[in-house]
Amino acid sequence: MANKRAVLALDRNLRNLELLAQFLAKQGYKVESISTLEEFDQILAEPETIGVALVDISGFDRSIWQYCEKLHELKIPFLVLSPKQSSAIRQESFARGAQSMLVKPLVVKELLAILRSMLRDPD
Repeated sequence: MANKRAVLALDRNLRNLELLAQFLAKQGYKVESISTLEEFDQILAEPETIGVALVDISGFDRSIWQYCEKLHELKIPFLVLSPKQSSAIRQESFARGAQSMLVKPLVVKELLAILRSMLRDPD
């Protein structure tokens, strides 16, 4: 992988976060795993280290959308992971700047294709 910036993975569920991080690491990605909004604040203080963010909104209150807006302002592409198919969540995700949205359980090939696309350096 040419891009050395990390994939930021945010998930309240520590086991899911661990599994996602292990999977992405096996695919050659550098992963920064966080499970709280406080950690999110710390990471966003150094945005140049992040290439893309995977934001699992499960377990967070509506304030998660402010963090999504911050990612968008910092020009960090992000993908929202949702526990259910919902047009309201889809609309909220895209309104806040998400590049894409996936519903859990994740389809591995789809996740990897989206990540590759989002991490592609502009020509």
